[in-house]
Amino acid sequence: MDLIKKIWTARKLILVVMIPLSLLPLPLIHPCSESSCAYVLIVTAVYWVSEAVPLGAAALVPAFLYPLFGVLKSSEVASEYFKDTTLLLMGVICLAASIEKWNLHKRIALRMVMIAGAKPGMLVLGFMCCTVFLSMWLSNTSTTAMVMPIAEAVLQQLICTGIADSLEDSLTVDTQDEESDKEESQESSKNQLELLDRTENICLLIPAPPRKPKIRRDSLYPTNRDHMICKCLSLSITYAATIGGLITITGTSTNLIFAEQFNNRYPEAKVINFGTWFIFSLPIALIMLMLTWIWLHCLFLGCNFRDTCSLSKKRKTRREILSEKRIHEEYQKLGPISYPEVVTGIFFILMTVLWFTREPGFVPGWTLLFEKKGYRTDATVSVLLGFLLFLIPARKPWPSAFSSESKGDDDDEEEEDPLAPMITWKDFQRLMPWEIVILVGGGYALAAGCKVSIQIRPIIRNIMIFETPNSHWPIMEVLLLLLSPVPQSETLHINPLHTLIPATMCVSFGVMLPVGNPPNAIVFSYGHVQISDMVKAGFGVNLIGVFVVMLAIMTWGEPLFHLSEFPTWALMPNVTGSL
Repeated sequence: MDLIKKIWTARKLILVVMIPLSLLPLPLIHPCSESSCAYVLIVTAVYWVSEAVPLGAAALVPAFLYPLFGVLKSSEVASEYFKDTTLLLMGVICLAASIEKWNLHKRIALRMVMIAGAKPGMLVLGFMCCTVFLSMWLSNTSTTAMVMPIAEAVLQQLICTGIADSLEDSLTVDTQDEESDKEESQESSKNQLELLDRTENICLLIPAPPRKPKIRRDSLYPTNRDHMICKCLSLSITYAATIGGLITITGTSTNLIFAEQFNNRYPEAKVINFGTWFIFSLPIALIMLMLTWIWLHCLFLGCNFRDTCSLSKKRKTRREILSEKRIHEEYQKLGPISYPEVVTGIFFILMTVLWFTREPGFVPGWTLLFEKKGYRTDATVSVLLGFLLFLIPARKPWPSAFSSESKGDDDDEEEEDPLAPMITWKDFQRLMPWEIVILVGGGYALAAGCKVSIQIRPIIRNIMIFETPNSHWPIMEVLLLLLSPVPQSETLHINPLHTLIPATMCVSFGVMLPVGNPPNAIVFSYGHVQISDMVKAGFGVNLIGVFVVMLAIMTWGEPLFHLSEFPTWALMPNVTGSL
């Protein structure tokens, strides 16, 4: 038994060592670029799936194995780890650091919840709208980590008030019974004793209002309905973060990978930019937001939308009134809007406008002001504005006689320096997801090795033998599942976006398990939901996502990207030959 325990304890180390050694005959017996590339691909994939080593460390495997086996030069592999999208992400993280440092995200979240109210249905919808909006510009993980503590404070307030309500209700019932039975002295005395006992219990059970509720995995829920509200609100935040990440190129890493690969392969396309992607994906997110809210509401809160979504003050319970009071108190703690918040908001709007107007497609963009074309991308705007945040002082350039400004985490240092910038390098470092950058770079490196080693086109030609006039779509689906969408689209003379966009978006719908994505893990750690809840709710969200994406491809995506035509920019030199 001791040996088994030791083996189990060292299972990750054993896997790290045994997998490369057991697969080593593959490149040694067949010393060619295809077998070497397959070896690197399998080893990296096993490390990623098993999490035997950190994901970022596993992404570095191609950096040393490709040069060792002669697949790619070391300089060629290194260039894959830092792309234009990395600069784009760095600029966005600078803005995200400023948003978090000056509590602009809390102000937005609490204000939207105040507008929505404390009715369970409207509360969930308010948090979802706020999360979607923040996730458009911040990473899904950062957004969930920001919004979930606010939601947890509201949930704990609901739980505390629920305990008080349940005890007060029982106290009221006993009082009424006592008054109705005054004539019977024995019954009256018994009721009085019960009232005294229960009054003491109330003092012991109700937590003191000033104390901040603790996040506990074994939270006591007054009723099953309260538990359902906690489940619904928790899951709604992680799903809303995923939905919001679909809207912008920088919203999630899958969008960044798609944009980088597409623009590198088709530099003449000029169809994928911040504006066109936003126009295409915004309706998808809005439809998914409403359908996901309805699905979660029916699953956890029931189908009676009138009681859970009414905005009438007459239909509010004591708990809902107290919850709204708690939200107002949290908002009041932020104080009046500060100068750094205004600057951050201006930069936020300016970055969005410059992204939209760079090359909108339907009208000339601001890049026409420059003589040389193709030199400026969304990353240029992102890095420029992010750089300025390191220079602009966080204090007003003129004296202010009122409105104390909110401070960030580095207050002591900034109070002494009147020219302290909006963000520091520490603020940037704290939010910059270097692991994601290396992980994305590892994916680029693997793709580059496969591109020079593995020929997918002959496989497509063999599959095309079985094509019939009515089997066009089934073969597309098979190829989409088995092979890369790019070569199959070029071979079938289909617009590559017809398969690339659904593949990119559907990858984000892995929301059925806590390990599916970091937002799921964050929400799961709060202890309100179980894996079975995630599976049930996530399955419905997956179906909704696939349905809405396919609807978008067949409707407004058709004229936006001209999907019914095989574009000239897809006629690469290596695909113009006949099959």
